[in-house]
Amino acid sequence: MLGKMVSVEQALSKLDHGQSFLIGGFLNVGTPEMLVSGILEKELKDLEIIGNDSGFPDRGVGELIANKRVRKVVATHIGTNPETGKQMHSGETEVVLVPQGTLAEQIRAGGAGLGGVLTATGIGTVVEKDKQVIEVDGKKFLLEKPITADVALIKAYKADKYGNLVYRKAARNFNPIMATAGKLVIAEAEEIVEAIDPDEVMTPGVFVDMVVRGEE
Repeated sequence: MLGKMVSVEQALSKLDHGQSFLIGGFLNVGTPEMLVSGILEKELKDLEIIGNDSGFPDRGVGELIANKRVRKVVATHIGTNPETGKQMHSGETEVVLVPQGTLAEQIRAGGAGLGGVLTATGIGTVVEKDKQVIEVDGKKFLLEKPITADVALIKAYKADKYGNLVYRKAARNFNPIMATAGKLVIAEAEEIVEAIDPDEVMTPGVFVDMVVRGEE
């Protein structure tokens, strides 16, 4: 079985310092932890991490922050990782907090090639600062620009050699939309099969560049 299957070492060889990363997961559920650990072991630094949260200090994306490999975090909350808050207040790491639904739609817009999304979330708050306000039918909206990244690291339950993916339950979260918005998309899958039934496919292989075998 070859196709898009590669070793972890081959996948990591495509990553470099200073890159931006979309990383799937919700408090480490659905996070490609083996790939994240590989980034840590490769000693990549000056990274921009975009995801739902900054995880925990000792797991997933949180380890990258705790080991000071990250220059910028874009997330919906950072409360579960005190190290992120500490680095934010010291000015060591830039942290951009985004409403969860807004972040999801920005990534979706990036993957679809849209110019952005309009949302009323944040109007009249600090979120509005330095952003364009557009009025539609008498109602004000913020223009939130699309988000893409150099690399998207995603976690799947099952993959085939063509790069088709299936997610399991809550581990699905941000992974499907992130798979559309990375210039290079690497999927870590718990199970590898020859071919997935087309009716089961959640992310078509056309979005995925590489697949590595992960852990359950």
